[in-house]
Amino acid sequence: MNLEEEGKNKTQIKSLNEETLFIVSQTFKALSDNTRIKILYLLSQKECSVNEIAEVLELHQSTVSHQLSFLKNLRLVKFRREGTTVYYSNDDQHIIDLLKQAIEHACHD
Repeated sequence: MNLEEEGKNKTQIKSLNEETLFIVSQTFKALSDNTRIKILYLLSQKECSVNEIAEVLELHQSTVSHQLSFLKNLRLVKFRREGTTVYYSNDDQHIIDLLKQAIEHACHD
């Protein structure tokens, strides 16, 4: 690495503001929970209702709702209402890509 590249790297590191750092840390916090990982992985494959997520992942509906609220606040999942049913799907392909890369890394021999 030459001096110019080194200087650019230092500038990039210094340019991380507190808001960016907070968002990044919250994203990793979201990905550090087994239940949230399962939910995000399922939603990367298809849109699901809370009941469907609870059934597929064998979780209590209240647990799923709590975790979806956390993920929704981070804008990692989005929802749409159809009658009385709420359907969730992923809202950030970057996070799904990161999750899939982490899974691939974990499965690598």
